[in-house]
Amino acid sequence: MLLARIFDLYSLVILAAVVLSWVRLPPDNPIVRVTSALTEPLLAPIRRVLPDMGGLDLSALVLLLALRFVRGLLL
Repeated sequence: MLLARIFDLYSLVILAAVVLSWVRLPPDNPIVRVTSALTEPLLAPIRRVLPDMGGLDLSALVLLLALRFVRGLLL
């Protein structure tokens, strides 16, 4: 189903953004800009709600779990 593929593809984009944050490429890198543009609109509000974890950013994990939950409800 197309919607399932979209959820899976977006999950991969989130994982790519996480890996890229570990690699520390320059912010003007095209891959960083694309993944940031696709993920930050959903990650930023989650970061504002999550408590400070001492530098550990769990927003991507929360978003991935939320995507799985919504995907399970819709499909």
